[in-house]
Amino acid sequence: MYSAATVAASPPRRDFISVTLSPEEAVGAGGYNNSKAWRRRSCWRKWKQLSRLQRSIILFLFAFLAVCGVISYTSMGEPWKSLTNKSLDDERTEPEIPGLKLANPAVLPAPQKADAHLGDYPELSPQKPPKPPHVRRGPSNLQIKPPWRDVRLKTQHGTSRIVEEPVQADKEEKTEKSVISWRGAVIEPDQSTEPPSSKIKEPEKPSSVEGEDQKEPVPINERQMAVIEAFRHAWKGYKDFAWGHDELKPLSKSYSEWFGLGLTLIDALDTMWILGLKEEFEEARKWVANNLVFDKNVDVNLFESTIRILGGLLSTYHLSRDSLFLEKAKDIGNRLMPAFKTPSKVPYSDVNIGRGTAHPPRWTSDSTVAEVTSIQLEFRELSRLTGDEKFQKAVDEVMKHVHTLSGKNDGLVPMFINTNSGQFTHLGVYTLGARADSYYEYLLKQWIQGGKKENELLEDYMKAIEGVKKHLLQRSQPKQLTFVGELAHGHFSAKMDHLVCFLPGTLALGAHNGLTADHMKLAEALIETCYQMYAQVETGLSPEIVHFNLHAQKGHKDVEIKPADRHNLLRPETVESLFYMYRFTGDKKYQDWGWEILQNFNKYTRVPTGGYTSINNVQNPSNPEPRDKMESFFLGETLKYMFLLFSDDIDLINLDKYVFNTEAHPLPIWAPA
Repeated sequence: MYSAATVAASPPRRDFISVTLSPEEAVGAGGYNNSKAWRRRSCWRKWKQLSRLQRSIILFLFAFLAVCGVISYTSMGEPWKSLTNKSLDDERTEPEIPGLKLANPAVLPAPQKADAHLGDYPELSPQKPPKPPHVRRGPSNLQIKPPWRDVRLKTQHGTSRIVEEPVQADKEEKTEKSVISWRGAVIEPDQSTEPPSSKIKEPEKPSSVEGEDQKEPVPINERQMAVIEAFRHAWKGYKDFAWGHDELKPLSKSYSEWFGLGLTLIDALDTMWILGLKEEFEEARKWVANNLVFDKNVDVNLFESTIRILGGLLSTYHLSRDSLFLEKAKDIGNRLMPAFKTPSKVPYSDVNIGRGTAHPPRWTSDSTVAEVTSIQLEFRELSRLTGDEKFQKAVDEVMKHVHTLSGKNDGLVPMFINTNSGQFTHLGVYTLGARADSYYEYLLKQWIQGGKKENELLEDYMKAIEGVKKHLLQRSQPKQLTFVGELAHGHFSAKMDHLVCFLPGTLALGAHNGLTADHMKLAEALIETCYQMYAQVETGLSPEIVHFNLHAQKGHKDVEIKPADRHNLLRPETVESLFYMYRFTGDKKYQDWGWEILQNFNKYTRVPTGGYTSINNVQNPSNPEPRDKMESFFLGETLKYMFLLFSDDIDLINLDKYVFNTEAHPLPIWAPA
């Protein structure tokens, strides 16, 4: 019980209260025993005595400490976990096979999409193409730099071969993936493509720092392994019997020369890089460094040396970031420039790269339209890399000149152009086959390469496709196959070169880049036709040229083959289009069709001692009559497109970052300035 309080009133006045507390009455009869219940009641009274502001501050401090604790636990947990895993992995890890050294792969960062400026073309409303059933993982501007080891695999022929495999950072994944493709990236933030500058750029060295958020590698599947085995077999023949020469003659175990510049080796450089064949690549690189010399008295074809040699060197430089290939590209590029010293600026077909002189063929002053309009991707890229505008200026003048010429038929161009007058010759003949084919391909691809800004190129391409629909498209009997014929002075011919099978892939690429959906529909119809050019033939291999039946005849197929046209040169065009179609649609039938073609190449063109050979007769399975020649494009194009077709990794040469030249050498799409 509280006693009475006494307040002192005498001066000086002091303000306080005196309270006397009886212990027995305060704690009750039981006395003070420091129990938990007592402490809880005491703490609660003290809490209630605090002001609202004080209670809020205390609660905030407790919440802040709790958040800090969670963050600290998360950050400390991963190092402890990785440290534990590392100690466990060290006990399980097998020793790596020494001697395999990986060149630094390099992938250019994804350029921003430039405005297409399609205002002048109302029918070209951008569209979203069908998405394949793939999932893109990881940032697009990273590439992993993995170490390598050999993995021995059994091929369908029972022989042992080696496919290189990156060792994963987390080695527990090795038990789940037997072979891993070498997709990954080194961080290279300064590799964005830019227009030419006035100063020559020094090649950048890839960083050895690996990105924290790396793209998960995609396993190599069995069909890709079969392509790798086919390449190794072809390469064995070339290495054993034609090393450093242009082309292999596998039956006679010798070689043939065209320019004497190692065409097959240069054409195959980027294929080896993409397939992950590092041992072969390093061996070929040494030959380029020590033996590839352009200072020789030899005539070369401007078009062929540009797409195979210049294109191959530029592509390999971009993939490997090895400045050796850029230096060689600058050398050959400069030596080809005399071809443009003509009255019309339309280049001569032949150049002597040692003497610095150029001339047309001996029998004419004409060049083919395809040859003078299918060198632009390579020379434009050389200007961008070196900062020297002369290369791009020369080829751009040709395209601007052809854009203004008369003699076209609804966008279709004749096959020949005179280097003196600059005018089309042999008017009235229109084809998408030999001598004109890649003109149409490069219209679209230059537009894509330059960021979709050069509307003259797009205009010419769109007009040409409309011209194809109007004048060259027909349907065969009995299967109603859509094919592209030829027009000669108003008369339609149902003749179609295998070369025309580039068109489905080009149409699909245009549709992927926002052009009309009708192009994709036409691509789907044409790739069916190109496949039937294989499927309706006895060996399952297409001839060089076919004729289609326009009228139904009992016992006749859609495809007719003349004796002079029944050879097969191991060409890539159908496989190329199958690659584009699968990449953009995800339809597995395109992979299956490509697999059939590869099996038939192995069955009828493979030479046991090494290499593959062209054949003279696709209609005779018992004796296809081998020609004893392996074209360089079999390694540079056909097997490369096969490997890409069978891949489910859309970032393996991403078609939003790269554009292929007409020899299947990928070059980067330019980012906006």
